[in-house]
Amino acid sequence: MTDLLKKAFDAASRLPENEQDAVAEWLFAELAAEEEWEERLASTQGALSVLAREASEGHQRGKTEELNPGSL
Repeated sequence: MTDLLKKAFDAASRLPENEQDAVAEWLFAELAAEEEWEERLASTQGALSVLAREASEGHQRGKTEELNPGSL
């Protein structure tokens, strides 16, 4: 466990019990959301690979143009 996480848990341990539970519920929700995001991203790797290959091929054929952020 990192020092920063230890400090956060130490600070949370001084809260009233109901607030500690709220912090714990929030942390569990954040961790679940992160895991869900990673799973969704992993499931798109095939499609992302196809898009990357198509973009590279289009660029090699000269079918792309330089992006001008000022025109967005």
